[in-house]
Order: sequence, then C-alpha cells, then structure tokens
Amino acid sequence: MPTPLKDTTKSDKTGTGSKSDVAEHLHKAVCSSYVLFAKTQGYHWNVVGPQFYSLHKMFEEQYNDLFLAIDELAERVRALQSKAPFSLQEMLKTGSIHEQTKLPNAEEMVKDLITGHEAVVVDLKSGIESAEAADDAATADLLTGRLEVHGKTLWMLRATLQG
Repeated sequence: MPTPLKDTTKSDKTGTGSKSDVAEHLHKAVCSSYVLFAKTQGYHWNVVGPQFYSLHKMFEEQYNDLFLAIDELAERVRALQSKAPFSLQEMLKTGSIHEQTKLPNAEEMVKDLITGHEAVVVDLKSGIESAEAADDAATADLLTGRLEVHGKTLWMLRATLQG
C-alpha cells in the first residue's frame, strides 16, 4: 500500500511538497520516458552499420525496459489522483526530450540516446526531491529505482562510443 502523503496545502503550486507537486514531477517523467521510448524503438528499427547487431539488440532491451517503466510511472500518477498523459503532443510538449527531424547515423543515435537518458535522470532527481518533501516514500523509491536503471544504461551507451 502506498505511503500516505503529507498534503498540507491544497494548492497546485510546485515546490510545496504536496501530492499535486509529486504527481506533476511524475507526469513529466512519464512524458520524457515515453518520448525516449519511441526514439529508442525507432533507432532499433533503423540502425545500420558495423555495430548493427549489438546496437539493434541493446536498443530493443532499452525500449522494452522503458515500456514497462512508463506503465508503472503512469499508474503511480493515477494513484496520486492525477491524470496520466494521454497524447503524443502532450508528451512532446511536457517532456524534456525532443524529436529528431532526420534519421541520424548509428553513432549519432547513441549520442542522442545518451542526451535523452541524461534528461530523464534530471527529471527523476527532481521527482525524488519532490516525493521526499511530501514524505512519499513509495514514489521516491520508484524513481530511485529508475534512476539506477538509467545510470546503467548511460554507462552502456557511453561504453559503445569508446574505441
């Protein structure tokens, strides 16, 4: 059962340590993660070159992980009695990750995914701070777990660029 939240203010202002502040941070993490998921899957489909097989497999593992994580994050938003994002337009507008306008080469794909994961890490850290301020251990724990996954993913992506 989720930890009860300290919701001393009914305001929707951010930075209050309120349930709505936690949900807002989670909402942004869902949006960023969804855009990163779509980008990773698109790169999985389109990667070519000498590292094709290893990148193709790695991208598949990453987008499968993101798919499951997005569902868990969105359900936590709902558990906090807020609406989860539902449109691609909303996810692009609210998230911290931007679309590519042209298909990059394999090395640029890896660099772009590094940038995307770094952006999600920033969103997660902000969400953890918010959850801790609201005494919401369940959300803080969920986000901390995701932070660990993104850290490992960043290590793997960076390692593919070393030569």
